Amino acid sequence: MPYDLPATVTEIERQLAESGWDQPPKLYALVETGHLQANEPALADLLEDSDPEGLTPVEQEPIETDVAEFLSGIEWPESVAGCALVNEVVMLPDGAAQERPAEVDEEAWATAHPDARDVRLVVGVLRGGERASVLRIRGREGAEDDLLAAPDLVPNLAIALLATLGETPPEPA
Repeated sequence: MPYDLPATVTEIERQLAESGWDQPPKLYALVETGHLQANEPALADLLEDSDPEGLTPVEQEPIETDVAEFLSGIEWPESVAGCALVNEVVMLPDGAAQERPAEVDEEAWATAHPDARDVRLVVGVLRGGERASVLRIRGREGAEDDLLAAPDLVPNLAIALLATLGETPPEPA
């Protein structure tokens, strides 16, 4: 069934943007709304006005370990059409990593770098391999945030998410 994954990923990001920055990583199961309406009576009233053929993001337990390690232990049931991960990171310009002194904490150094930018990324995937991603770049000193959307802004993360669904991504061309 075709779902509007880009709209779902964008909606997740918009809801998180209302809560501000400095949020921990979050994982969502993407479940067909009609499935939730039929099988989860406690959610039926909340989803009453929702398109039964759309996707509903269901936030999972907090991620309290390394994201890559956490994802490697996830397997979704067939009722889950896809999943999405939200993570905030520090982005540096190309070549900045070569400037880092050898004996400093990488995260602290990156955060203090004068060209560092806070970024929130949301990557979603569906069974069958569809991908969507949204990247919010925190505006500097009162400036508006920038928002970018594309199918594959963070390909390695999309591949890791697809693996949680038992999907093997296609070989690069």
